[in-house]
Amino acid sequence: MAGQPLPPYPFNEDPDRTVSYRHPSPGRHAAPGTQSFTYAAPPLAGPPQAGEPAWQQVQIGAPPPPPARRRGRGWLLAIVAAVVVALVGGGGVYAMTLLSGGGAQPEDVLPAGTMAYVRLDLDPAANQKLALFQLARKFSATRGAFTGDDPRRSLFELLRQGDSGLAEVDYARDVAPWLGDRVGLGVLAPKAGSGTPRVVAAVQVTDEDKARAGVRKLNTGGELKGLAFREGYAILAETQAEADAYATAAPLSGEAAFAADREAVGEPGVLSFWGDAGRIAGAAQATGATPPAGTLDMVKNVRFAGALRFDGGYAELTGISRGGTMQAPAAVEGARLSRLPASTVGALSVSGLGELLAGQWPQITEAADGASGGRSFSDFVQQARQTYGISLPEDLVTLLGQNLTVAVDQRGLDGRLPKAGAVLTTDPAKAQAVVAKIEKFIADSGTAAPQIAKVAADGRLVLASSQEYAAELAKDGALGDSETFTTAVPDADSAAAALYIDLDKIEKYYLNDLSGEERANAQVLRAVGLSARRSGDITSFSLRVLFN
Repeated sequence: MAGQPLPPYPFNEDPDRTVSYRHPSPGRHAAPGTQSFTYAAPPLAGPPQAGEPAWQQVQIGAPPPPPARRRGRGWLLAIVAAVVVALVGGGGVYAMTLLSGGGAQPEDVLPAGTMAYVRLDLDPAANQKLALFQLARKFSATRGAFTGDDPRRSLFELLRQGDSGLAEVDYARDVAPWLGDRVGLGVLAPKAGSGTPRVVAAVQVTDEDKARAGVRKLNTGGELKGLAFREGYAILAETQAEADAYATAAPLSGEAAFAADREAVGEPGVLSFWGDAGRIAGAAQATGATPPAGTLDMVKNVRFAGALRFDGGYAELTGISRGGTMQAPAAVEGARLSRLPASTVGALSVSGLGELLAGQWPQITEAADGASGGRSFSDFVQQARQTYGISLPEDLVTLLGQNLTVAVDQRGLDGRLPKAGAVLTTDPAKAQAVVAKIEKFIADSGTAAPQIAKVAADGRLVLASSQEYAAELAKDGALGDSETFTTAVPDADSAAAALYIDLDKIEKYYLNDLSGEERANAQVLRAVGLSARRSGDITSFSLRVLFN
């Protein structure tokens, strides 16, 4: 074997990533005159599971060394586990060798005019497969699923558990010979005279003849009686005429609006979705539904799109919305989370609330009065002005200012009064006058309220549960130096809104209520981060769940 060239690089997704090769010594498995190669790499996440041959372990890029001490948590596990089981339930040869992620997508065969769409891809890009493989090995609920060679079987078994009509369907005989890796579901406006939206499904197939027989067995409810084929997909619709029409119609992917939204989202991941709120609202109105006044005007140009993606250390739900009548506020200060103390356990920051409230106040007043069946809210606003000098919305706009950041510190969680506070980026003198009015209003109402510590800083007013913590919040802290924080909330200071929860710092408050596998799975969860940005009529968001 000495001096022999390595086999061709097996992955085309990212040539900058590395794959290690191990040349076995010639032995009884290598025929004379041939070369035998075994692809090998260090384990992705811990030692191989029972029955898992080492040659299945493929690593693209070197994972970071395991942290010396990490613990996590548990309530988002069910959502992540369900997706992982379905996507990499087989996990062995299948998940590690089908790395193409290419080919026609469901949006390429579903019809234009679709008003809502969701897509599931069991054959995503290589980076998504490998991230899912790493992630699934962290949880007992998904680690045990790595015993077969076909993630489609896992998805089918999940579906069969909830549908008694599939009890007689055998996966190996009736499904595996024709089922592909991608499924798309589209919703169209109801037909004239009908109040029910039309549904069309696109299921990738590998054999049309076998798919015809297989689909009949799976379609036990008979809701989708029409079947046609297009570009390697079975098109299922309510009638045969509709299926035939969809199979030759212009595709959803050809719509400029859909294509622009899809491009804005980026990597579609394993699950993606898209919708046109204007079409949905218009279809609802056509069926006789009566949306709230002004709703159609507000959403007639609104579209949304998103994707569920995975990285070796986190799961991310990301998306955008565009259109609508609500515009981004003028230039305001971004989220202040990175400047909070390093001991912060949870925080929320929102910019531009003051300007947004001022612009929407008439609608808020109308909605509040309508909910009470009279003028209760308007009467309260008038009384607050006459009795206490509280002017709404002006005083509330002053308090909210350019940015509102609320924080809770890890220190003090075991005490009687946690360390909590708010940083208001506004005119501190005017804000203090408003706070004084509110304190008087609360005192006169007979409500017992704790004293609020106040610290005025340059362009900020800090309100906190103690004077010590208020003074600390008035300074710039080092939360932005935390790798956990920067991964959970990337580019936090440019976000219009951001949320951060460090689950590692609070796990002791809920782990004691868990035991066994539930506790072990909960410890994997590390942190949660949410950020949103707005530019003109476009809003983008990212929700990340980090894992240890």
